[in-house]
Amino acid sequence: MAADVTIGARRTSFLREEGEGHVSFEDHRELLVAVAYRVLGTVVDAEDVVQDAWLRWRDVDHATVADVRGYLVTVTTRLAIDRLRRSRRESYTGPWLPEPVLTEAPAPYDAVARTESVSMALLVVLETLSPLERAVFVLHEAFGFGYPEIARIIGRSAPAARQLGHRAHAHVRARRPRYEPDPGVRRAVTESFLTACLDGDLSTLLRILAPDVTLWADGGGSAPGPRRPLHGATRVARFFAATAARIPPGTTVRPVEANGGPAALTLLDGVPYAVFVLDLAPGDHRVTAIRVIANPAKLTGVLSPKG
Repeated sequence: MAADVTIGARRTSFLREEGEGHVSFEDHRELLVAVAYRVLGTVVDAEDVVQDAWLRWRDVDHATVADVRGYLVTVTTRLAIDRLRRSRRESYTGPWLPEPVLTEAPAPYDAVARTESVSMALLVVLETLSPLERAVFVLHEAFGFGYPEIARIIGRSAPAARQLGHRAHAHVRARRPRYEPDPGVRRAVTESFLTACLDGDLSTLLRILAPDVTLWADGGGSAPGPRRPLHGATRVARFFAATAARIPPGTTVRPVEANGGPAALTLLDGVPYAVFVLDLAPGDHRVTAIRVIANPAKLTGVLSPKG
């Protein structure tokens, strides 16, 4: 798999070039990838940031670093914040969604969600935070760093770090979905939804979708799909019913766990084509949100040995 080759190549370079010092970096590498992914929302950017962190580490006198973990998390976090500030998501073609990663074992990016499940819905909310707020929230809520330590990491005072954290927490709490359906129910609804989409079954889609459902499709200009969110059961159902006839022959659907919850992976001749992540309403379990990630550049994290 391409993603595994990339990771393997980078790890080999760490071992070859860093020599005896590689153990210290490799011992913390999975943590660094997890931090960078949560701050940035994409695997490729997270890997690039960790690579840059290793280059910084390579040029440091290791004997002068008393706290290797703290140093590497600081470097990685600051690099991730800088990259997030330079991102051009406002010029992205269509809706921008975080990159999905498989969290079922064995998966190449399982370490991303090892500390805490990172749902797609939460990552979407994190997109509305400032880079500093996002970094503080990730370090505190996902990895348990205290505010004095976070202050040192981001180069702010402890009161400033605490204020950023409280503001981010309140923002996330106000926007994060309050209902988390049973995984079995969510999986069953996801499978029913995808079956209806493949069959072009308009009546079933209308029955499954909540009246206020919203569809976000992230194709990045490289995959077909609406470039603006679609709202309402009728519009969303008609969209999927109309596209059924254009589904390429050889397309298959595989239930997966992505970002800590049930999802569906569509494959074309065995190659990942799109990931579907649904949110459900309490009570009747109808679909309230559909997030489709079909940008090929964002499917590196769904490659697995089972694919």
